[in-house]
Amino acid sequence: MPAPLSAQTIATVKATVPALAEHGLAITRRMYQRMFQDPAIAALFNQSHHGDAGSQPRALADAILAYAQNIDRLEVLAPAVERIAQKHAGLNILPEHYPAVANALLPAISDVLGDAATAEVLGAWGEAYWFLAELLIGREAQIYRAMAEARGGWNGWRPFVVERVERESAVITSFTLRPQDGGPVLRHRAGQYLTFRLDIPGQVPGLKRNYSISSVPGGETYRISVKREPHGVASGWLHDHAAPGTVLQVAPPAGDFFLAERPARPVVLVSGGVGLTPMVSMLEEIAARHPDLPVHYVHGTQDGATHAMGARVRALAAAAPGITATTFYQCPRPEDLEGADYDVAGLITPEWLLRHTPAAEADVYLCGPVPFLRSLVGGLAAAGVPAGRIHHEFFGPADALLAA
Repeated sequence: MPAPLSAQTIATVKATVPALAEHGLAITRRMYQRMFQDPAIAALFNQSHHGDAGSQPRALADAILAYAQNIDRLEVLAPAVERIAQKHAGLNILPEHYPAVANALLPAISDVLGDAATAEVLGAWGEAYWFLAELLIGREAQIYRAMAEARGGWNGWRPFVVERVERESAVITSFTLRPQDGGPVLRHRAGQYLTFRLDIPGQVPGLKRNYSISSVPGGETYRISVKREPHGVASGWLHDHAAPGTVLQVAPPAGDFFLAERPARPVVLVSGGVGLTPMVSMLEEIAARHPDLPVHYVHGTQDGATHAMGARVRALAAAAPGITATTFYQCPRPEDLEGADYDVAGLITPEWLLRHTPAAEADVYLCGPVPFLRSLVGGLAAAGVPAGRIHHEFFGPADALLAA
């Protein structure tokens, strides 16, 4: 645990809150410009989240503002710190990478705030940054140690071979991965993701992407189920080129979104689109280890063409007496049969969940695009579901959702 921040540092950082609220995005954009002048540092990041239209600079600006606002009560930030540490572990962020951030953040503050970035302000933010960095470094060391010591575990990048490719829908394909060394795999927690380092011709080497694991924990392989995004460099390459025999570099399972080891109450799983991937892993785990647990899985997709893994979900529900499954099609096609292919036409709403599932007294797990989560997370919270029972994951910088 780092030494506590001084009272003067806390007061100085809190005094910068108005400036951060106004200029935070400009600061983080400038910070990333400085950092990415070093190709080795740029390669650590998912570049699809950056640039003028990227979500990461905004997410970081919101996170820095939240840190300044709560620097005198850091317990409020504990969940965010854990999520960041898990993301860093997936990306193989190491202690030697932290100085690059400090060396970019403090000059960026000076560049944007000008004369208002006094020596006192920069000194306070330097102390505050390294306090948080030491917290993260300590937690990440624990995560790395646990990964390396567990059966089948590893640190860094490990080569996996694509063993099987299965088309799940018009837009989603599953890839089953086996370690090239023939060894066991680390047992993931249902809901976690893998990070991939991809060297794609014509792209900057070492693209990083996260894909949720859609298979049951405890097997000899992992399965990921990937949606082909309209302009997705990585997803398009996987769909077009990752045939059986392809070798991919993979980091250990990571993430703080996962099913409880021993669920203490009913569970409601809710997904939109490709957000079903961690939910299928959870359903597999529930069917295998908790078949009598009351579970309601609600999934929404565009129509039958985009509906992935429907047969697998129905089979899991039939095998486990506690599982109920409901499927929403936003715009059913004429050939999509209500009662067979789907159950409800339209969008999933908080009101429907509260009327038709035990959401009011359950642990609710949600995964999907940001608008989907904004509606459901906000609606459930407004209806009185405690925040501690609403768990969410989505594909992008997590703080963007929290800020929204």
